[in-house]
Order: sequence, then structure tokens, then C-alpha cells
Amino acid sequence: MTHGTVTLAPWGPGDLPLLERGNTPEMTLHLGGPETPAQLEERQERYLRLARTGVAAMYRIEVDGTPAGGIGYWQVDHQGTPAWETGWNVFPEWQGRGIAGAALRQVVRDVAARGDRHLLVAYPGVDNRASNALCSRAGFEHRGSDTQPWRGGELTFNIWVLDMAPLDLDGRDPDVDERFGEGVLDETLWWPHYLPHWSSRERTAARYSVAPDGLELIIDAETEPWSPEYDGGNRVSHLQSGQFSGGLGTEIGQHRFREGLVVREEQPERRLWLVRHGVIEVRLAAIRHPDAMVAFWPIGFEDRPEDCGELCIAEIFGSEIDDSGGWVGVGVKRQNDPRLHDDFEKVRVEGDLTAFHDYAVEWTRDAVRFFIDHRWVKTVRQTIDYPVQLMLDVYEFPRADGTRDTAALPHTLRVQRVRTFPPA
Repeated sequence: MTHGTVTLAPWGPGDLPLLERGNTPEMTLHLGGPETPAQLEERQERYLRLARTGVAAMYRIEVDGTPAGGIGYWQVDHQGTPAWETGWNVFPEWQGRGIAGAALRQVVRDVAARGDRHLLVAYPGVDNRASNALCSRAGFEHRGSDTQPWRGGELTFNIWVLDMAPLDLDGRDPDVDERFGEGVLDETLWWPHYLPHWSSRERTAARYSVAPDGLELIIDAETEPWSPEYDGGNRVSHLQSGQFSGGLGTEIGQHRFREGLVVREEQPERRLWLVRHGVIEVRLAAIRHPDAMVAFWPIGFEDRPEDCGELCIAEIFGSEIDDSGGWVGVGVKRQNDPRLHDDFEKVRVEGDLTAFHDYAVEWTRDAVRFFIDHRWVKTVRQTIDYPVQLMLDVYEFPRADGTRDTAALPHTLRVQRVRTFPPA
């Protein structure tokens, strides 16, 4: 865990001492050993020259303004494909705090924003356990190893590749393309209740309207908290595409979001729109209000308790939307799946998030790639190999003083379409 704010500052003419500080046997163990002073001076000049020409970007890693290492990326040809290569170092006293990971995430965002090359590669030495682990955590795919001459000897390195290509659906036909155009909700696809086993169908019934231009999920003045016993004053209007839970009084049920949950009302099992791999996409408009949040988060059907991980395709708090854009939460949440770990982050999106945008995942057995408006934003490399059901909702969170902003109601989540594509 980092302690302090990690930022990247452009490498400058006065940064040669940072190269000298990192030129120790310990820091260069996996790179063939230290360089000579002349080689360091040439490296310093190369960093500045390549940055000026735009074929590289080199940075100081700083923690609260204090230099902690360096990172950068530069143009390469990777097996015949134009790519960016990245590399980094963190001084020993700063290691083990997540600083390299935070810096690499910023480099990934920088490269993705450029959009001119869709591959980011890294070649850490095979014995460099920390750097190899960081590549894995950052979503890179391991594609073997190689050995090449290096600094008068040989270096054996692993090949890690992060594919940041946009989502390409050309020539792919959806297996379901729900556009809510029939004037009524299609209950062969949707169950209009929010986890009713932890409450009741009456309390969790969605408030919604269906029109030719899409779905509206609504929280209005009459919407009551869905489960005061378990979730306090949270209000929700929600659709889900499956339902599984156990008998009255049991602890068996989807999305066990806290300890002590027991089934309060038995529910029928419903296997409606379940998905296993492929593309899942929603087109929705968020709500700019500090009490509201909208989300699209497929979860495991959970007929086996461990099959409960979450693919968070979009989680948008109204308090995190501003005049120029906002933050969108994406990633994997383990929930209660012991085989997963949380890999979730908030991505800054420029533009009006209260207008319609496309949010999607491309999901294989071994990885999930996340997209906003078909632009890559994140890769999570974990195995999730069980059916998920779709979860689509708007929340209103309670205020500390118990009041509601009734003048702002209704809070309305607008959805134009939801569609899924089978694996390519």
C-alpha cells in the first residue's frame, strides 16, 4: 500500500543524479550490472533527446514531491507490430509500498490516451520477481521468454504484453440485443426486483417505464428503503436477469454483501439472461446528483456459493461527476469468491456522463477487458469461468441527517440498450 501521493514529473536536465543513485549492483542486478559514468551521461542525454522528438516519454516517480525512482515508455517494434515498451525502477527505501504499481497505472493511462499504438510491452528479467508480478497485476499477458545479448553478456527476460486495442464488434452479431422497444418489460429477460430474498418482492419491486427510446429506472418520493434491516436507508430501483436463493431462514442467496444475512422471503429460481464469456455492453446515461449512483455489474448466478464474483462494467456516483467529466468505476470484485482478488479502479472520463455512453467488457476464461465508448480502459487477468446474471440499477443513498432532496426527484437512470455477444 502506498503512503503518499504518487505523481510522474517529466525527466529533466537535472536528473542525472537519479540515474547515478539507481546505478548500484542491487538496483541493476537483473540488468547486467552497473553502467560506467560515461554510459550514464549518454543515457541521460538519450532520455532528453527522445522525449524532445516524441518517440519516448521519461518521468521521475515522485511521492509527495520526493523522487522515488523513474519510469518511462518508448517506441519499439514488437514482433512486427508497432508498440510502446515500458520500464521502471524504484529506489530501495521506497520499495514494497505499491509505488511502482501506481506509477505504471499512470503510464498505462498515458499510453492509452495517445491511441497511436495499441500494445504496451515489458521485458523484465526472468529472475526479477517483483517486476514480473507487477506486470501480471497490471493486466499484461505473459507470452513466453527470450534470451538476447545485453551489456557484454546475455539477458533472459519474460515477454509481457498489454493489449489496449479498442473493442471491435464489426462482423459480430449479438445473441441478445435488448432495446426496450416493446412498451413493456420483457420478463423472459428481466426480473424486476433487487435481491428480494434479503427483503421481499414488494419492497424490492422496480419502479420503471419502458418507451420506444429505452428504459427508465426511477427512484421517486414514494420509493422506500429496499431492506432497512440489512442495508439501512438505501433506496434502489433495479432489474436483474436471474434469481437464486435458498429457503426461508437460510443463508443461501446471491450477493451476500454483509455478514448475518438470512433469507427473509423465499423466491422462485429464475435462469433468464445468463452469460458466460463474450461481450456484455450497456448504453446508459448517469445522474449528476450527490445522493445518486448508477451501476451495471453482472454477478455470478451463485448456485454454487463460490461462483459469486462481480464484473463491474460501470459504477458512477453522481457526486463524482463535474462540468467536464467524471469518474467511472470498472473492474473485478471478488465478493465471496475465494479464487478472485479485487482489481477495481476509477477511470476519469471526459465529457458529459449524463449523456449516453457505451460501457462494455470483453470476457474470456482468463481475462476481462473493460471499455468505455469502445475505448480500452482496463484489463483484469483473472479466471472467472461461470455464468453471470446482469444487474442494472440506480441507487439513492441516505443522508446523515435523514433528509431527502425531494426537489431533485425522481432520480432516473436512462438505458437505451443492453446487448451480449458470444465469444469471438
